[in-house]
Amino acid sequence: MQLAYMARLLVASGCGILIGYERKNRLKEAGMRTHLIVALGAALMMLVSKYGFFDLVGYNDFLRVDASRIASQIVSGVGFLGAGMIFVRNRSVTGLTTAAGIWTTAGIGMAIGAGMYAVGIFCTVVVLGTQYLLHGRLQQAMPDLLSLSIRVQEGNVADTLKTLQDAGAQLVNMDVTHKKSGIARLDLRIKLCGGEDPLKLIELLESRPYVIEVGD
Repeated sequence: MQLAYMARLLVASGCGILIGYERKNRLKEAGMRTHLIVALGAALMMLVSKYGFFDLVGYNDFLRVDASRIASQIVSGVGFLGAGMIFVRNRSVTGLTTAAGIWTTAGIGMAIGAGMYAVGIFCTVVVLGTQYLLHGRLQQAMPDLLSLSIRVQEGNVADTLKTLQDAGAQLVNMDVTHKKSGIARLDLRIKLCGGEDPLKLIELLESRPYVIEVGD
């Protein structure tokens, strides 16, 4: 029986990896490891919720076991984790899709932990299909927007912006923070009007000697 439980944990982990891989390719905050751990943890807690108290059933007439209590706490607990993925910068909200994905990944883990393999795998396919198909259509309909946080040596802000402009990126908004250590932090929102690869753009920035760190 324990081997069957382990199989459920492996399937849940695989579904989490698939969703996390798509998020990682989009340069999102939560990637493969985060989604894997969320799915694995949710499946584990669901297994405990369903089967962890079998030895207490019938122990006495006054003891009642509610298998739904742990499952309900997973839903509310993962909500706090997802909220940490949402950021507001210059009136622009990012991370909503990633937060929703974390929440849904937990649900997938719960479904597989409960033995509903087909439902969990089906939801994984739906999530991945939604992310890939809708993202592709929206990308054709409008320029892709990218948020970047860049730490550069103070005095090279203009050089950094010129690098972005030469790469075909259009600046939407910018917030500059200067630190005493001679480092400037640029929080940028840019449009990739020509369908540029964000990874190549980040690699281009990192190749500049005055760029210290690039993050999203």
